[in-house]
Amino acid sequence: MRRVLKARAESFRHAGAGLVATLATEPNARIQLVIALLVVGLGLLLGLPRGDWCWLVVAIAMVFAAECMNTALESLADALAPDPHPLVGRAKDAAAGAVLCAALGAAGIGALVLGPPLLAWWGAR
Repeated sequence: MRRVLKARAESFRHAGAGLVATLATEPNARIQLVIALLVVGLGLLLGLPRGDWCWLVVAIAMVFAAECMNTALESLADALAPDPHPLVGRAKDAAAGAVLCAALGAAGIGALVLGPPLLAWWGAR
């Protein structure tokens, strides 16, 4: 049992290292982190209900998961095919497109969740 727990802890350490590496090497990931922190701060300021927080957490996680997968694919592609190749380029573009889809979906969720209370707060001023 102890060996199983140690292996699980090690897998969490590797996953954390991957997330840190993505944030350290990808400028877009850092921008996404800043936006996520701003959204969380705005949500706290507006006193969002629990159901709204669920949507925001899913949206933020979706964007970071897509960004980490994009980074993984790009790193693997660069290691396997360091010279430009049309299929590698297509794969990288598709992975970047997945991040864009996730980010646009997250922006839509943010607008739907934060928009009404933000407009109400703004109107009350």
